[in-house]
Amino acid sequence: MSTVYVLVEHTGSGLAATTAELITAARPLGEVAAVVVGAPGVTQTLAPALAEAGAATVVAAESADVAGRLILPQVDALAALAAANPGPVLIAAGASGNEIAGRLAARLASGVLCDVVGINADRTAAQSVFGDQVQVSAAVGGASPIYTLRPGAVEAAPAPAPAAGTVMALELPAATAKDVAVTGFAPAERGSRPDLTQAKVVVAAGRGVGSKEGMELVERLADSLGAAVGVTRDAVDLEYYDGTYQIGQTGVTVSPDLYIGLGISGAIQHTSGMQTAKKIVVVNNDEDAPIFQIADLGVVGDLFDVVPALIDEIDQRG
Repeated sequence: MSTVYVLVEHTGSGLAATTAELITAARPLGEVAAVVVGAPGVTQTLAPALAEAGAATVVAAESADVAGRLILPQVDALAALAAANPGPVLIAAGASGNEIAGRLAARLASGVLCDVVGINADRTAAQSVFGDQVQVSAAVGGASPIYTLRPGAVEAAPAPAPAAGTVMALELPAATAKDVAVTGFAPAERGSRPDLTQAKVVVAAGRGVGSKEGMELVERLADSLGAAVGVTRDAVDLEYYDGTYQIGQTGVTVSPDLYIGLGISGAIQHTSGMQTAKKIVVVNNDEDAPIFQIADLGVVGDLFDVVPALIDEIDQRG
């Protein structure tokens, strides 16, 4: 059986949810080798969870200076592994993941498919293109095809492999003049809500909330559901909410189990980032709003009447 390499997303103390999704997506391609790039000792912390997720082998690519470097340690580790024993490579889609994939493709002389939503045993991949309007099946050449997987597109299904979690060490090359040196780092403050790209429930708001104060109602609904908050570009441009929560072509892509859109018209700029949600519920006072065309459930009404009633109902049900 061939080996498929998965770049592990982690915080140092725990796995990101995308890692289990990557391992699940990788299993049809072969035996999963989870590649951990981090500080010394981090692999031993993560190995049990990786084994539970289905990694047959865990590769410890550790170095004391990893925290002060960007992109290249991951590229170096994956390139060394795939050059010695060619096989597919899976990476989480995103700004960093896509750059790692591109650099790796150049080194390995293999093709790369970005933002895929599924991978098949024959090495083809499903992609959702043109603002998620068209579904295509794509394939690329090379001994080590590279895929970046859209977070949330594949449901994690842990399946421990026989003798799972065997750890092997990989020495990382030292930093060179090509490396970017990180001289300072201030982590973003995390609230109590789930990460937007990983959330199972997303409550999103658009221009229809009317003001920054209107976002308080959106947050109340999100908190009652244990959901993440997202917004459209209009809401960001109008300074209703911070741009890091923008969903769409110039923001992030989400694929939650449930997406609730409040006061959102349904412009392609936004819907391209959320159409793969499993269930879409929208509230808008314009019955002709395009968002209703993709909704599983649509409510024509004033969100300031509908949402408080919904919150009360949720609270009553406990």
